[in-house]
Amino acid sequence: MVVESDGLLDESSLAAAPLPQEAVRVRLDKLRKDDLADLVFLANNKTVAANLATMPYPFTVHDGRAMIAKADLHHINSAIFAIRLKSTGRLIGIARYAVVEAGGPVHVGYWLGEPFWGQGLATEAVHALVDHAFTYNDIEELQGSCRVTNPASRRVLVKSGFQYRDQAMIRSVGAGGSVPIERYTLERKVWKSLKGWGQGQ
Repeated sequence: MVVESDGLLDESSLAAAPLPQEAVRVRLDKLRKDDLADLVFLANNKTVAANLATMPYPFTVHDGRAMIAKADLHHINSAIFAIRLKSTGRLIGIARYAVVEAGGPVHVGYWLGEPFWGQGLATEAVHALVDHAFTYNDIEELQGSCRVTNPASRRVLVKSGFQYRDQAMIRSVGAGGSVPIERYTLERKVWKSLKGWGQGQ
């Protein structure tokens, strides 16, 4: 679901097509075993978890190992990426797209570690994620969502071309119950028309 990817959206994941996927300051790349310490440090944050659907809190070493293992699995219309700073190669978050329920739409999800909030890095990562999803898959529409209390994630989706669809409720493990969300969609034809979006950030 929500905000900057639950990192676990469903039981499948991948790294489907050519990597890395470059943006201006970030790169989407394979999640590696040597990312474990940074992954656990950044993901073990109640505020991050409360804005996602299935991210546990506390986020343990076991959770980190499970996420890294899922990154090696291959499924159609699905990918999980480490978001890295291009300048250092350091892991700063996770981005992914996946089918959450059989026969359902492809959802995007993303999260950044708290030290990297408010710098426009999530927007760059989602642009790269969307480009990857539409370029290397036969997907006609992507969906994204954010908690209604998360204006930063809403801005990321809107700046990435997503359009408001409706509101709903979803269970958030990290929040400990159901939370209201806003749902957004981005069609392939709209994405094509916005391909020069790097100028509009």
